[in-house]
Amino acid sequence: MFFYGTLRHLPLLECVLGRVPDNAPAVLADHAVYWAQDEAFPVIAPQPGAQAKGLLVRGLTSADLEALDFYEGGFGYDARPVTVTVDGQGAQALVYFPPEGKFTAGAPWSLDAWRQDWEEITMRAAAEVMARRTTHSAAEIRGMLPFFRSRAWAQQIARTPAPQTVRNPMTMDQVEITGKRPGFHGFFTMNAFKLRYRRFDGDWSPELPRECFMSFDVALVLPYDPVLDKVLLVEQLRFGPVQRGDPAPWVLEPIAGLVDARETPEAAARREAVEEAHLTLTDLRPMVRGYASPGYSTEFYHSFLGLCDLSGRGQSQGGLEAENEDIRNHVIAFTDAMDLLDTGEINAAPLAMMLLWLATKREALRAAA
Repeated sequence: MFFYGTLRHLPLLECVLGRVPDNAPAVLADHAVYWAQDEAFPVIAPQPGAQAKGLLVRGLTSADLEALDFYEGGFGYDARPVTVTVDGQGAQALVYFPPEGKFTAGAPWSLDAWRQDWEEITMRAAAEVMARRTTHSAAEIRGMLPFFRSRAWAQQIARTPAPQTVRNPMTMDQVEITGKRPGFHGFFTMNAFKLRYRRFDGDWSPELPRECFMSFDVALVLPYDPVLDKVLLVEQLRFGPVQRGDPAPWVLEPIAGLVDARETPEAAARREAVEEAHLTLTDLRPMVRGYASPGYSTEFYHSFLGLCDLSGRGQSQGGLEAENEDIRNHVIAFTDAMDLLDTGEINAAPLAMMLLWLATKREALRAAA
């Protein structure tokens, strides 16, 4: 096999194959490598006179080829025969080409730039891909890849912790993961593990078997018009209430969406406001940042107040058909929203939290409008 893109990175190749096979630098003549536009990987295309630098990997087994086909199948690439040059000699090899017309070529590909921006995200996403090799098809994995990358990106965002003024000063140095157990790997991931940690009395806890739902970082937006004193709420069917047995599983919530890989929470908030409510925010102000349910989930909320003009808006439809979203938008008076909080009709805790936050800032916002 000849690799011209991310699989030239030997740690990634080892993640896919479980080993590093014999390899040597090689060149594919009359081809050039470019970033796939708006993607985290490259495309290769014929270009007379150009040279695509890469890696020739030898001694691959049938199991290796199956693993590579599964991993590359997640991107829709397929292998074709080529002749490459290695150590001044021609050699026959297979190379993965992108599906025709699927990706647009961008700037020239740089492995160093990829390492800087995408290496860690890609490595974590690749581990998720290969963990599903026996349970999912490559076509199924293709649709999951953006979510794998978002989950990986959340772990990078998490490296900036909240202040520790009241909390004790201990860090992850006082937590030891002592083992892993079989978990669940589907669209979502449930990690099963064993750990021990330093107790407040200074002793170590016993080894504890635990599970954790591996979720995402989520951007939440509560649109507010301080002139009209109105908020925009979204309503949609939610699967949690369905599975809980709630006979009325449509829920009022803030605008919300996953933070995509290498996207800032602020950018995600603005994007989701357009997608879910066709709303452009004039000002975005941070509210609360925190875990949804830290006892068993990694889900983390980045909450924002979105100042905007809601004049002329009432009930409307929103959401993206491509993502199977069926969303109804409600523009209501702030006092009416607080009444819904009192009656319990607002039963999504994030929305309740954001409305209560807004209640503390509302007078100042209205005075400044």
